[in-house]
Amino acid sequence: MPRVAFLILEGVHLLDLAGPVQVFSEAEELGADYKLIHCSVKPTVKSAQGITLADLAPLPDLLPGDLLLVAGCKVGGNLRTMPCPPDEVIHWLQEHHRRGISITSVCSGAGVLGYAGLLQGRKCTTHHMLTDQLQEMFPKAKVQDNRLYVTDGNITTSAGIASGMDMALHFIEQQHGAIFAAKLARGMVVYHRRQGMDLQDSLYMQYRAHLHSGVHRVQDYLIEHAHEQVPLSNLAQLAHLSPRHLTREFKEHTGLTPLQYQQRLRLEKARQLMQNRNLTVERISEMCGFEDARHFRRLYRELLGVSPREARALQS
Repeated sequence: MPRVAFLILEGVHLLDLAGPVQVFSEAEELGADYKLIHCSVKPTVKSAQGITLADLAPLPDLLPGDLLLVAGCKVGGNLRTMPCPPDEVIHWLQEHHRRGISITSVCSGAGVLGYAGLLQGRKCTTHHMLTDQLQEMFPKAKVQDNRLYVTDGNITTSAGIASGMDMALHFIEQQHGAIFAAKLARGMVVYHRRQGMDLQDSLYMQYRAHLHSGVHRVQDYLIEHAHEQVPLSNLAQLAHLSPRHLTREFKEHTGLTPLQYQQRLRLEKARQLMQNRNLTVERISEMCGFEDARHFRRLYRELLGVSPREARALQS
């Protein structure tokens, strides 16, 4: 079972900590195996908001596959005021970095990684008000502006506050897939965003800003069966509507017909499979449920603006 260790230092910001904790906790409830560890160099820590966190565990001995997260602490808008963490923390971070453990930070937590020397020569980010200060304090770091989170090797740093949840969702998507992460995000009523180089919003979260429960049931079913031929009458039964009424309601609440929505789901799956150079366009077309490769190519260009071949060339 992967462990997720949350390092809690004096003056921790509650949302920097609670956001990612909630994401992994909700993932557990959906069936993902995680063991959450709240740790520090002392058993109690007072947060920036005045709440005291108690019964904290000692710094654990993590293994590959585990995740270490450093929550941000109060710096009053000035990262330079952040004191160097205790030697025990610095040595713990450095040792786990050498082991290849995935290490992450939220907001000013990047400063802790900087003090440990883990940002040298690496792309990283932090809260937009602190990026210049992070660069000044750690000149060998390659600080990135306007990014939700940045991964460079086994180090991932995120921007301020709520972006820690985006980063947590990103890790869960890597381990459990996009559909699981999107379901988790929907349950938490948050948008599931990805890295700047990728699409800003997951397709699995798009077209969901409505309150029609029947249409949501149909969308959930189509996400799970995107590659299958699903009769409209079957979808109508899920929504407790007639086929004609479902088509009208689906269009009104999403702007698409059920078939158009399913085609977009197939294209999203195809877009992900295109990264596997061992799969031919014909094989991807078959795996995603398109009529044939010609139909796949036509829709790909029509909806994504480039052909599958051009898309692969852009990826390289």
